[in-house]
Amino acid sequence: MIITELCGERVGMLGFGAMRLPTLTGNGEIDIALTEKMIDKAMACGVNYFDTAYPYHGGKSEIVIGKLLSKYPRESYKLATKYPGHQIMSSYDPASVFEEQLKKCGVDFFDFYLLHDVNEVSVDTYLDSRWGILDYFLEQKRLGRIKHLGFSTHSRAEGLRDFLDGRGGELDFCQIQMNYLDYTLQGADEKYAMLAERNIPIIVMEPVRGGKLAKLSDPELSSLAECGNPGSAASYAFRFLQKFPMVKVVLSGMSDMAQLDDNLATFAVSNPLNDRELMKIMDIADGMKGGVPCTACRYCTDVCPMGIDIPMLMGTYNELTVTKTMNAARRVEFLPEEKRPVDCIGCGACAAICPQSIDIPETLKVLWQTYENMPKWAEICKKREEESLKLRNGK
Repeated sequence: MIITELCGERVGMLGFGAMRLPTLTGNGEIDIALTEKMIDKAMACGVNYFDTAYPYHGGKSEIVIGKLLSKYPRESYKLATKYPGHQIMSSYDPASVFEEQLKKCGVDFFDFYLLHDVNEVSVDTYLDSRWGILDYFLEQKRLGRIKHLGFSTHSRAEGLRDFLDGRGGELDFCQIQMNYLDYTLQGADEKYAMLAERNIPIIVMEPVRGGKLAKLSDPELSSLAECGNPGSAASYAFRFLQKFPMVKVVLSGMSDMAQLDDNLATFAVSNPLNDRELMKIMDIADGMKGGVPCTACRYCTDVCPMGIDIPMLMGTYNELTVTKTMNAARRVEFLPEEKRPVDCIGCGACAAICPQSIDIPETLKVLWQTYENMPKWAEICKKREEESLKLRNGK
């Protein structure tokens, strides 16, 4: 197992993500027996970082992970979980949630604790003096109930920079979505550079983008194998991340033993992509991208009578063309009225000035139709809060 140092702690570079644990066919409940076998093998092979969160598996992930790790000496593993301030909730009570998490996991402290998904919408909640969220968790760190306090984010680079310039200096590490597709599609390259410049260690989530990068065509795999390191599609995604020195842990949400075995083989020794592999993998990433060739020159925003952030929406459109993710759709959901794609009046001034000749009004129309057919974040959060309440009440 590749061993790295995260906030002064020795950790295996492969982290065990608990958002996609194996489930039983039919009812979707966590397959505890299989999960236990996977954890036992992972621990035996040097995996010692386990990442869960308050909402994972309807609130049950923390319970299962805590129970299955309890048979091991506490110092032998690093347990990470997250505070759900990114969710829309009826109230935010960090003390209540934190005490509940300690109880669910059966521990006295968390090795790593994160503010979950600090983004353009949730940052106001995290910094709201009414709730005192960040101050509360800084106090828990002082008391030794949290060893290392950090945050995860799906924010755009601008939002990340604003948070880092504000209170980011009080946190120890950051977790970002990074893979060879989102390196350019979501600006992970810029976010990595920003964190590296500030010497903030990085944990990577979605290294295979929810499984999308774990499936390549036979010609693509053959082309990569010609470079001298044949392997699975997922292995190339993980080896891409081994090139970045500030990446300390790469989380994988493994759902079966085969995925675990493949990942353990990949992380047995350090073997970053060579130059030929890197060139080919980035070509593959380019081939996955659809959408429109927006360069964010912002000529369109200068002439838009509605003041719509067209470049941001073009980027969102491109992301949804690749995969219909909630993180991208959420940007549309929380736009103020009169600034949404549907508020475009179709005057065509933007398209007339666009250097890339993009039919912007039509693209905004398609984006809105796509968004309308997707689940809404507010509804998802309400359902999660109801599930957590049922779990608390033992129902």
